[in-house]
Order: sequence, then C-alpha cells, then structure tokens
Amino acid sequence: MQFEDIGLPPAGSVVAIGMSGGVDSTLAALLLKKRGCTVIGLTMAKWDGGSRFGLEQGTGGCYGPDEVNAIAQCRQFCTEHGIEYHVIDVQNEYREQVLDYFKQEYRSGRTPNPCIQCNVFVKFGALLEYARKQNISFDYFCTGHYARLVRPVESIENLYREITVLSDNKRMQKGNDNERPVMIGCAADQGKDQTYFLYRIPQDILEKVRFVFSGMTKKEVYQLAKEYGLAAASQKESQDFIPQECFDAVFADIPAQTGNFVSMEGKVLGKHRGIQYYTVGQRRGLGISAGYPLYVRSIDAQKNQIELSDNDGLLCRVLEADNWVWAGNFVPEGPFRAQVKIRLASPPSDALIEPVSKNTGLSNSIWRITFEKMQRAVAPGQSAVVYFDKIILGGGVITRGIYE
Repeated sequence: MQFEDIGLPPAGSVVAIGMSGGVDSTLAALLLKKRGCTVIGLTMAKWDGGSRFGLEQGTGGCYGPDEVNAIAQCRQFCTEHGIEYHVIDVQNEYREQVLDYFKQEYRSGRTPNPCIQCNVFVKFGALLEYARKQNISFDYFCTGHYARLVRPVESIENLYREITVLSDNKRMQKGNDNERPVMIGCAADQGKDQTYFLYRIPQDILEKVRFVFSGMTKKEVYQLAKEYGLAAASQKESQDFIPQECFDAVFADIPAQTGNFVSMEGKVLGKHRGIQYYTVGQRRGLGISAGYPLYVRSIDAQKNQIELSDNDGLLCRVLEADNWVWAGNFVPEGPFRAQVKIRLASPPSDALIEPVSKNTGLSNSIWRITFEKMQRAVAPGQSAVVYFDKIILGGGVITRGIYE
C-alpha cells in the first residue's frame, strides 16, 4: 500500500499555529512566515494563576506557573516578527478534561495519559473552537509536533485487504467516512516521534492540520533555530505533566487510603500509601524488601489492593482495549495483523488485532490484541495504538492485560 505525503500550507494561506514558547513551535511559526503564509499565533491559557498542586516556577512541566513567562516570550517573538498573537483561555476545559481525568484515572487504579487527553479535547479541540468564536479565521492549524500526515493512494479498504486474516471474498470494513482519509504517520526523527499522543485527533480536524517538522530531526530544529538567533533555542525541553513529588498536593482533596501489597499468590507483603501513587511496572518507592526486585503487576481499586511480582510476572502476550477510534472512521470488521505500541517509550510490536464484541466502532467495543512477543507491564489506562508501515490505523484504551 502506498501513501502520499500531505504538504505544508501554500504561500498566501492563513495559518494558526499553537505556540508554547518552546523551540519547536517558535521555529515552526517563523518557517511558515518565511514560506509566505500569514501566521497567527495561538497559546492556550491553562494555568489558573494560583498555587495549585504546590507547583512552583521552574518546574518545567507543560502545566504550571511557568506559563506566564511562556506567554510573554511568545508575545515578544510575535511582536518582533509581525505575527498576530492571541492567548485563548481554556482553563475550564483543561481542568475538566485533563486534570480531573488525571486524578480519576489514578484513583481507579489505571495509568492516565494526559497528553493524549489534552490533544483531543483541548489543543485540537477547545483551542480551535474558542479561536473561531473570537472571529480568528484561518485556513490551517499547524503545530511543532514530530509527526507526518499522509493519504493512501488507493482506498483504505485495499489496505485492510492486504493485512486481514480473512479470505479476500469477504468484506472486512464498514462505516468509512472517506475512502482516502488523512492519516498520521511517524516522523523522520524516531527518537522524538509523537504520533502515539496524536492518534485520537478527529478526521475533520486532521484535514486542516499540518505538522511542520515531519521530515526534520530535533537536532536539525535546534541548529536552525540557533542560526535564526531564536531565544527559544537556549531553553530546556518541558518535562513531566505534573512531577510526582507534587502528588501529595494533587490528591489532597480526598485523603489517601492505605491498603495491602500482595504477592501473585495473595500473600500480604506490606502496606501501600494509596493506589494513586502507583502504576503498573513501578519498582521504586514500594518500601518492600524481598531479596529480589519487586514491581507493581496490577492494581485493584475495588479491593484497594496492589499485586507485586518479579520482572517475569510483568510479561504479557494478550491485552484487551476499548474506546477505539479508527483512521477515517473506517472500522475493521474482522481480525487483521499489524504492529501495536502500548506506551510512548515502547516500539510497535507485531500482533493480531481482533474484535471481541460485536459493537465495533462504538466506544464500548472491545478488541483483543495478541502479540508475537511478550510485552512488559501492560498498564490499563494507557493506549494501544495500531500501526501499519509506520502509519496509524487506529487505537484504543487498554482495559486489561491477560496473563498466561
């Protein structure tokens, strides 16, 4: 199956660009202007201005008081380069869709992914909606993400016919809105590829999205930013969403409940601080001595219990996921083979993807993924993103790992 790259906006078009004050978005804005586009800078105002969660200046995350300085830097850059600039207030949406989600997932014994949640509901959602409500009109929305956009040369149904495990005389897909949809592909810089965070962006939004650095490496971006003398080239990259040392303040609204650490055989090994402080695969901070390394294997919120195991106990070949989305809303009806990525830091791995429930395409549909090789620390709440030839076909949210 062949794919054609979707190019950057043509000269003369009006482009809005999401700006954070970092080197990627700043350089992207400059390159689009040099391309001959009319550029409009947009920054999300997420921070509530208080001392929320005990975050302080210099934390370095994407949420916190450093936002004030970032906005000032964006404004100064846009003023210097004749770029229209707006700050869009998305505090309510960010609190409801990202912060509240983050806390609820941890308290449910799951591992949240706030970047995925933010992208679909805030950065590519509320930000654009509110900008248009303020009569900020544009032809394209650009970002500095490391990803590419492609379109299949032939119908996407032909792609599934290549990878399905059913016979060719059966129809294998349904519900397609577009036979040749815009699809997200991996960036040239595999070490910085951000496609895992982007898979849930709706098709109608993707049609007008463009990623400026699809063919560039992070090193090349920094080099070019330095050549242009951009102040952002000397800044450090942002770190975690909310540092773990701030979790006491994050979860202070409801007191933590201690519970038992147990072995795979059900033996009580000790006490945990509260399930919100742990995630599958975690080793540090357990406070349990066993003569060999112990890891969090599973978290049972109903029992307020955390199961520990050695490293081999984390290995899993099968998982199930729900809340699926598919490229172009083109939903497979039967099993097929592709590659699946279960966390940002893990490479895609060969697997069989097959429906378990009959409600494919609905948020409560369940798909089972069986890997050729064992996967380590399958974490409910994280996403299972399906790739073919480095192109995203779809993805869902992991509900459980099925251990042998």
